[in-house]
Amino acid sequence: MSTASRELPSAVSAIDGERLTAPSGPGRPRRGRFARAGGFTPYALLTPALVVLAVITGWPLLQLVIMSFQEFGRAQIFGAPPEFVGLGNYVAVLSDPAFWQVLGRSLAFAAVCVVATMFLGVLVALLMKKLGTALRTLVSIGLLLAWAMPPLSATIVWGWIFDTQYGVLNYILVNGFGLAQFDGHSWLIDPLSFFFVATIIIVWGAVPFVAFTVYAGLTQVPDEVLEAAQLDGAGGLQRFRLVIMPFIRSILVIVTILQVIWDLRVFTQIYALQSIGGLAEQTNTLGVYIYRVSLGSGDFGTGGAISVIVVLLLVALSIFYVRRNIKEEAL
Repeated sequence: MSTASRELPSAVSAIDGERLTAPSGPGRPRRGRFARAGGFTPYALLTPALVVLAVITGWPLLQLVIMSFQEFGRAQIFGAPPEFVGLGNYVAVLSDPAFWQVLGRSLAFAAVCVVATMFLGVLVALLMKKLGTALRTLVSIGLLLAWAMPPLSATIVWGWIFDTQYGVLNYILVNGFGLAQFDGHSWLIDPLSFFFVATIIIVWGAVPFVAFTVYAGLTQVPDEVLEAAQLDGAGGLQRFRLVIMPFIRSILVIVTILQVIWDLRVFTQIYALQSIGGLAEQTNTLGVYIYRVSLGSGDFGTGGAISVIVVLLLVALSIFYVRRNIKEEAL
Protein backbone atom coordinates (compact mmCIF):
# COMPACT_ATOMS: atom_id res chain seq x y z
CA MET A 1 0.00 0.00 0.00
CA SER A 2 1.41 3.40 -0.97
CA THR A 3 1.86 6.25 1.46
CA ALA A 4 -0.73 8.37 -0.31
CA SER A 5 -3.37 5.66 -0.02
CA ARG A 6 -3.07 5.35 3.76
CA GLU A 7 -5.63 7.38 5.64
CA LEU A 8 -5.82 8.25 9.29
CA PRO A 9 -8.86 7.00 11.22
CA SER A 10 -11.68 9.50 11.53
CA ALA A 11 -12.31 11.24 14.83
CA VAL A 12 -15.61 11.90 16.54
CA SER A 13 -16.86 15.49 16.35
CA ALA A 14 -18.80 17.41 18.96
CA ILE A 15 -21.83 17.33 16.61
CA ASP A 16 -23.86 14.14 16.62
CA GLY A 17 -23.23 11.98 13.59
CA GLU A 18 -20.27 14.03 12.28
CA ARG A 19 -16.77 12.61 12.03
CA LEU A 20 -13.53 14.52 11.33
CA THR A 21 -10.81 13.33 8.99
CA ALA A 22 -7.34 14.75 8.39
CA PRO A 23 -6.64 16.29 4.98
CA SER A 24 -4.72 14.17 2.52
CA GLY A 25 -0.98 14.57 2.14
CA PRO A 26 -0.87 16.45 -1.18
CA GLY A 27 -3.55 18.87 0.04
CA ARG A 28 -1.74 19.91 3.22
CA PRO A 29 -0.23 23.43 3.14
CA ARG A 30 3.52 23.52 3.08
CA ARG A 31 5.72 26.28 4.36
CA GLY A 32 8.30 27.63 2.00
CA ARG A 33 11.93 26.73 2.59
CA PHE A 34 12.77 30.31 3.56
CA ALA A 35 9.48 31.05 5.34
CA ARG A 36 9.79 32.32 8.87
CA ALA A 37 7.41 33.48 11.54
CA GLY A 38 6.46 37.05 10.75
CA GLY A 39 7.36 36.84 7.06
CA PHE A 40 9.35 39.83 5.85
CA THR A 41 8.33 42.06 8.76
CA PRO A 42 11.66 41.70 10.64
CA TYR A 43 13.61 42.58 7.50
CA ALA A 44 11.36 45.57 6.83
CA LEU A 45 11.91 46.83 10.38
CA LEU A 46 15.69 46.45 10.02
CA THR A 47 15.83 48.24 6.66
CA PRO A 48 15.90 51.85 8.01
CA ALA A 49 18.75 51.03 10.40
CA LEU A 50 20.68 49.24 7.65
CA VAL A 51 20.23 52.21 5.31
CA VAL A 52 21.51 54.63 7.97
CA LEU A 53 24.51 52.38 8.70
CA ALA A 54 25.25 52.07 4.98
CA VAL A 55 25.22 55.85 4.54
CA ILE A 56 27.04 56.85 7.73
CA THR A 57 29.52 53.95 7.98
CA GLY A 58 29.52 52.13 4.66
CA TRP A 59 30.27 55.09 2.41
CA PRO A 60 33.25 56.44 4.44
CA LEU A 61 34.58 52.89 4.71
CA LEU A 62 34.36 52.52 0.93
CA GLN A 63 36.20 55.82 0.49
CA LEU A 64 38.87 54.62 2.91
CA VAL A 65 39.36 51.39 0.97
CA ILE A 66 39.67 53.33 -2.30
CA MET A 67 42.13 55.77 -0.74
CA SER A 68 44.28 52.88 0.49
CA PHE A 69 44.98 51.98 -3.16
CA GLN A 70 45.95 55.54 -4.08
CA GLU A 71 48.85 57.89 -3.60
CA PHE A 72 46.92 60.45 -1.59
CA GLY A 73 48.87 63.24 0.10
CA ARG A 74 48.64 66.94 0.78
CA ALA A 75 48.65 67.76 -2.94
CA GLN A 76 45.49 65.69 -3.44
CA ILE A 77 43.80 67.54 -0.58
CA PHE A 78 44.21 70.79 -2.57
CA GLY A 79 42.77 69.34 -5.78
CA ALA A 80 45.50 67.28 -7.44
CA PRO A 81 44.12 64.03 -8.92
CA PRO A 82 45.10 60.93 -6.92
CA GLU A 83 47.14 58.22 -8.61
CA PHE A 84 46.28 54.56 -8.16
CA VAL A 85 49.26 52.57 -6.95
CA GLY A 86 47.55 49.19 -6.53
CA LEU A 87 48.92 47.28 -3.55
CA GLY A 88 51.89 49.63 -3.19
CA ASN A 89 50.66 51.14 0.08
CA TYR A 90 49.99 47.72 1.57
CA VAL A 91 53.42 46.45 0.52
CA ALA A 92 55.05 49.53 2.04
CA VAL A 93 53.16 49.07 5.30
CA LEU A 94 53.75 45.32 5.64
CA SER A 95 57.44 45.71 4.83
CA ASP A 96 57.94 48.50 7.39
CA PRO A 97 59.49 47.22 10.67
CA ALA A 98 57.93 50.16 12.54
CA PHE A 99 54.43 48.92 11.70
CA TRP A 100 55.13 45.45 13.09
CA GLN A 101 56.57 46.95 16.26
CA VAL A 102 53.46 49.08 16.73
CA LEU A 103 51.18 46.12 15.95
CA GLY A 104 52.92 43.84 18.45
CA ARG A 105 52.93 46.58 21.08
CA SER A 106 49.24 47.27 20.49
CA LEU A 107 48.25 43.60 20.69
CA ALA A 108 50.18 43.08 23.93
CA PHE A 109 48.78 46.27 25.44
CA ALA A 110 45.21 45.40 24.40
CA ALA A 111 45.56 41.87 25.80
CA VAL A 112 46.64 43.20 29.21
CA CYS A 113 43.85 45.78 29.27
CA VAL A 114 41.17 43.28 28.21
CA VAL A 115 42.22 40.66 30.78
CA ALA A 116 42.42 43.21 33.59
CA THR A 117 39.12 44.83 32.61
CA MET A 118 37.21 41.56 32.36
CA PHE A 119 38.67 40.21 35.61
CA LEU A 120 37.90 43.34 37.64
CA GLY A 121 34.54 43.89 35.93
CA VAL A 122 33.33 40.36 36.73
CA LEU A 123 34.53 40.71 40.33
CA VAL A 124 32.66 44.00 40.74
CA ALA A 125 29.53 42.45 39.21
CA LEU A 126 29.70 39.53 41.65
CA LEU A 127 30.18 42.01 44.49
CA MET A 128 27.12 44.00 43.39
CA LYS A 129 25.09 40.77 43.33
CA LYS A 130 25.95 40.15 46.98
CA LEU A 131 25.47 43.70 48.26
CA GLY A 132 22.27 45.12 49.65
CA THR A 133 20.22 47.75 47.89
CA ALA A 134 21.85 50.77 49.57
CA LEU A 135 25.46 49.68 49.04
CA ARG A 136 24.72 48.46 45.50
CA THR A 137 23.26 51.86 44.65
CA LEU A 138 26.35 53.59 46.07
CA VAL A 139 28.68 51.35 44.03
CA SER A 140 26.56 51.93 40.92
CA ILE A 141 26.80 55.71 41.32
CA GLY A 142 30.59 55.48 41.64
CA LEU A 143 30.80 53.32 38.53
CA LEU A 144 28.56 55.69 36.58
CA LEU A 145 30.72 58.68 37.54
CA ALA A 146 33.85 56.89 36.32
CA TRP A 147 32.07 55.77 33.14
CA ALA A 148 30.64 59.21 32.39
CA MET A 149 33.97 61.03 32.64
CA PRO A 150 35.35 61.83 29.17
CA PRO A 151 38.60 59.99 28.33
CA LEU A 152 40.58 63.21 27.92
CA SER A 153 39.44 64.55 31.30
CA ALA A 154 40.24 61.24 32.98
CA THR A 155 43.69 61.20 31.40
CA ILE A 156 44.45 64.73 32.60
CA VAL A 157 43.36 63.88 36.15
CA TRP A 158 45.47 60.72 36.23
CA GLY A 159 48.32 62.69 34.69
CA TRP A 160 48.21 65.02 37.70
CA ILE A 161 48.30 62.03 40.03
CA PHE A 162 51.44 60.70 38.30
CA ASP A 163 53.00 64.14 37.80
CA THR A 164 56.78 64.25 38.22
CA GLN A 165 57.02 67.19 40.63
CA TYR A 166 53.55 67.68 42.12
CA GLY A 167 52.01 64.24 41.70
CA VAL A 168 50.10 62.73 44.62
CA LEU A 169 51.60 59.29 44.06
CA ASN A 170 55.21 60.47 44.27
CA TYR A 171 54.38 62.50 47.38
CA ILE A 172 52.85 59.48 49.14
CA LEU A 173 55.71 57.17 48.14
CA VAL A 174 58.35 59.63 49.37
CA ASN A 175 56.73 61.02 52.50
CA GLY A 176 54.49 58.13 53.45
CA PHE A 177 56.73 55.14 52.70
CA GLY A 178 60.15 56.79 52.76
CA LEU A 179 61.03 55.82 49.17
CA ALA A 180 63.38 58.65 48.31
CA GLN A 181 64.06 57.30 44.82
CA PHE A 182 60.57 58.40 43.75
CA ASP A 183 61.31 62.06 44.49
CA GLY A 184 60.81 63.70 41.08
CA HIS A 185 60.31 60.31 39.44
CA SER A 186 58.88 60.46 35.89
CA TRP A 187 56.29 57.76 35.24
CA LEU A 188 55.91 58.54 31.55
CA ILE A 189 59.52 58.69 30.34
CA ASP A 190 59.94 54.92 30.42
CA PRO A 191 57.74 52.93 27.97
CA LEU A 192 56.96 50.21 30.52
CA SER A 193 55.78 52.62 33.22
CA PHE A 194 54.04 54.69 30.51
CA PHE A 195 51.87 51.73 29.55
CA PHE A 196 51.36 50.93 33.23
CA VAL A 197 49.76 54.36 33.68
CA ALA A 198 47.82 53.99 30.41
CA THR A 199 46.49 50.58 31.51
CA ILE A 200 45.23 52.04 34.79
CA ILE A 201 43.41 54.85 32.96
CA ILE A 202 41.83 52.60 30.34
CA VAL A 203 40.82 49.84 32.77
CA TRP A 204 39.43 52.42 35.22
CA GLY A 205 37.13 53.75 32.51
CA ALA A 206 36.14 50.37 31.05
CA VAL A 207 35.34 48.39 34.21
CA PRO A 208 31.91 50.05 34.74
CA PHE A 209 30.60 48.84 31.37
CA VAL A 210 31.71 45.28 32.03
CA ALA A 211 30.40 45.35 35.61
CA PHE A 212 26.94 46.60 34.64
CA THR A 213 26.62 44.20 31.71
CA VAL A 214 27.74 41.14 33.64
CA TYR A 215 25.58 42.12 36.63
CA ALA A 216 22.55 42.23 34.33
CA GLY A 217 23.41 38.68 33.24
CA LEU A 218 23.89 37.50 36.81
CA THR A 219 20.37 38.61 37.71
CA GLN A 220 19.06 36.02 35.22
CA VAL A 221 20.78 33.08 36.92
CA PRO A 222 18.11 31.13 38.89
CA ASP A 223 18.71 31.21 42.63
CA GLU A 224 17.32 27.68 42.95
CA VAL A 225 20.11 26.31 40.77
CA LEU A 226 22.78 28.05 42.85
CA GLU A 227 21.20 26.83 46.09
CA ALA A 228 21.06 23.27 44.76
CA ALA A 229 24.73 23.42 43.75
CA GLN A 230 25.63 24.76 47.19
CA LEU A 231 23.70 21.94 48.88
CA ASP A 232 25.60 19.45 46.72
CA GLY A 233 28.85 20.75 48.19
CA ALA A 234 30.02 23.01 45.34
CA GLY A 235 32.28 25.85 46.46
CA GLY A 236 32.12 29.43 45.25
CA LEU A 237 34.58 28.93 42.41
CA GLN A 238 32.86 25.71 41.31
CA ARG A 239 29.44 27.38 41.33
CA PHE A 240 30.78 30.19 39.19
CA ARG A 241 32.51 27.87 36.72
CA LEU A 242 29.84 25.17 36.43
CA VAL A 243 26.59 27.03 37.09
CA ILE A 244 27.00 30.76 36.43
CA MET A 245 29.36 30.59 33.44
CA PRO A 246 26.94 28.65 31.17
CA PHE A 247 24.29 31.33 31.76
CA ILE A 248 26.53 34.34 31.06
CA ARG A 249 28.99 32.86 28.53
CA SER A 250 27.41 34.63 25.56
CA ILE A 251 27.47 37.94 27.45
CA LEU A 252 31.14 37.51 28.34
CA VAL A 253 32.01 36.73 24.71
CA ILE A 254 30.25 39.85 23.41
CA VAL A 255 31.79 42.08 26.08
CA THR A 256 35.25 40.62 25.42
CA ILE A 257 34.93 41.29 21.68
CA LEU A 258 33.91 44.88 22.36
CA GLN A 259 36.81 45.38 24.76
CA VAL A 260 39.29 43.98 22.22
CA ILE A 261 37.96 46.34 19.54
CA TRP A 262 38.03 49.38 21.85
CA ASP A 263 41.45 48.66 23.34
CA LEU A 264 43.09 47.99 19.98
CA ARG A 265 41.96 51.31 18.57
CA VAL A 266 42.46 53.37 21.74
CA PHE A 267 43.66 56.86 20.86
CA THR A 268 42.76 59.62 23.30
CA GLN A 269 44.50 58.26 26.40
CA ILE A 270 47.75 57.38 24.59
CA TYR A 271 47.94 60.63 22.66
CA ALA A 272 47.21 62.74 25.75
CA LEU A 273 49.83 60.91 27.83
CA GLN A 274 52.38 61.41 25.05
CA SER A 275 51.57 65.13 25.12
CA ILE A 276 52.14 65.20 28.89
CA GLY A 277 55.55 63.57 28.78
CA GLY A 278 55.75 60.27 26.92
CA LEU A 279 58.07 59.38 24.04
CA ALA A 280 55.91 58.97 20.94
CA GLU A 281 58.29 56.72 19.01
CA GLN A 282 58.37 54.13 21.79
CA THR A 283 54.74 54.33 22.91
CA ASN A 284 52.71 54.57 19.70
CA THR A 285 49.74 52.23 19.40
CA LEU A 286 47.71 51.57 16.25
CA GLY A 287 45.28 54.44 16.72
CA VAL A 288 47.98 57.02 17.37
CA TYR A 289 50.24 55.52 14.67
CA ILE A 290 47.52 55.89 12.03
CA TYR A 291 46.95 59.49 13.12
CA ARG A 292 50.63 60.38 12.93
CA VAL A 293 51.12 58.72 9.54
CA SER A 294 48.01 60.29 8.02
CA LEU A 295 47.82 63.79 9.52
CA GLY A 296 51.37 64.07 10.80
CA SER A 297 53.21 63.17 7.60
CA GLY A 298 50.32 63.82 5.19
CA ASP A 299 50.42 60.30 3.71
CA PHE A 300 46.71 59.51 3.73
CA GLY A 301 47.08 56.59 1.32
CA THR A 302 49.41 54.73 3.66
CA GLY A 303 47.26 55.68 6.63
CA GLY A 304 44.23 54.27 4.83
CA ALA A 305 46.08 51.02 4.17
CA ILE A 306 46.96 50.69 7.86
CA SER A 307 43.33 51.39 8.78
CA VAL A 308 42.04 48.69 6.43
CA ILE A 309 44.53 46.19 7.88
CA VAL A 310 43.33 47.05 11.40
CA VAL A 311 39.68 46.63 10.34
CA LEU A 312 40.43 43.21 8.84
CA LEU A 313 42.28 42.23 12.01
CA LEU A 314 39.35 43.25 14.20
CA VAL A 315 36.86 41.42 11.97
CA ALA A 316 39.00 38.27 12.09
CA LEU A 317 39.22 38.41 15.89
CA SER A 318 35.47 38.98 16.19
CA ILE A 319 34.64 36.07 13.88
CA PHE A 320 37.01 33.82 15.81
CA TYR A 321 35.39 34.57 19.17
CA VAL A 322 31.85 34.30 17.78
CA ARG A 323 32.51 30.96 16.06
CA ARG A 324 34.16 29.62 19.18
CA ASN A 325 31.18 30.63 21.29
CA ILE A 326 28.75 29.01 18.83
CA LYS A 327 30.73 25.76 18.87
CA GLU A 328 30.79 25.71 22.69
CA GLU A 329 27.02 26.27 22.85
CA ALA A 330 26.44 23.49 20.31
CA LEU A 331 28.27 20.91 22.48
